Amino acid sequence: MTAMRSSFLPFAVPDTDHAELEQVAEALRSGWVTTGPKTKRFEERIAALVGARHAIAVNSCTAAMHLALEAVGLQAGDEVITTTMTFAASAEVVRYFNARPVLVDIEPDSMNIDASRIEAAITPRTRAIIPVHLAGLAADMDAIMALAATHGLHVVEDAAHALPTIYKGRIVGSIGDFTCFSFYATKTLTTGEGGMICTDDDRLAHRCRVMSLHGIGQDAWKRYSAEGSWYYEIVAPGFKYNMTDIAAGIGLAQLDKLDAMCRRRRAIAARYSEAFGTIAALQVPKDTDPDGAHAWHLYMLRLNREHLTIDRARFVEELKRRNIGTSVHFIPLHVHPYYRDTYGYRPEDLSIAHREYLREISLPIYSKMTDQDATDVIDAVRELAETFRT
Repeated sequence: MTAMRSSFLPFAVPDTDHAELEQVAEALRSGWVTTGPKTKRFEERIAALVGARHAIAVNSCTAAMHLALEAVGLQAGDEVITTTMTFAASAEVVRYFNARPVLVDIEPDSMNIDASRIEAAITPRTRAIIPVHLAGLAADMDAIMALAATHGLHVVEDAAHALPTIYKGRIVGSIGDFTCFSFYATKTLTTGEGGMICTDDDRLAHRCRVMSLHGIGQDAWKRYSAEGSWYYEIVAPGFKYNMTDIAAGIGLAQLDKLDAMCRRRRAIAARYSEAFGTIAALQVPKDTDPDGAHAWHLYMLRLNREHLTIDRARFVEELKRRNIGTSVHFIPLHVHPYYRDTYGYRPEDLSIAHREYLREISLPIYSKMTDQDATDVIDAVRELAETFRT
């Protein structure tokens, strides 16, 4: 019998309620809707949460990584190493400088960048490494930081999925030179659109803050406050990457329930892994090391296709027919037309990522899901694994 929901379960839904509405209303009533005191408070709270000296709020994680690379002086012709198993932003920010993203293959179990392959990709032009904490599982930062120290490289963590992720007892946020977070609509903590740069380096933090708002001297937002001045100086040709107080207000409300939202995601992940862990056709995602914690931004199930009579595309369609929304994370960068045609990549050049991509399905996992929602997903996946088993 087909497991069928009466309504469609979306792949992702933000967890918002009256608290976010009140924060937005407060910003509107105050008359301060762009970068202002709420943004400052949001920065302070994120910095305290992750143990970083500085946090600079911006309008996306893409902007955060762009500013980080600008701050370390990336130039045309330089190279930056990152993983092929990631979203567009991790590599496209390198192209903003006319520099070259060098793509590295992944570990088959974690699907994070394989640190043992990084050294072979380092050349005299390499300036930085961008590790991605895929799905909310920390990359091998000890190995990556050791390589960076040996070769004099900067480390910009793409932590878009990783709030809050624990790596060897330490929350991700101040391990590399920079940690860049995303507050996009699908993330555990959302501001609609938004991002944050965290760093312990005073000089780099100052550069990021200045460049995030047209290259105007620090605290440019105070020009319209009682303690500000009309006078300003442009010290460099910067960008328009600042966060608004409307967005920051949403972030402040989200921070108040971050622990609860994370607990809910972890509970759903545990139910999925328990339900799927003994089924030959399914491979559950790696959880984490004993002294770490997965943020579970994504639940990346993989199909053991030798135990199924259908492929991934059909599996996705069958779930959709059962009113279960899914996604795929990610189409590896090296098989996309731009990177394939520009740098001559073939699918087999980064064969592990390509192989794992062909069998990956991301299931719904978010804190607004009910127990029945999770049960519906479990029932549908298990039914398909049984119906189409070899």
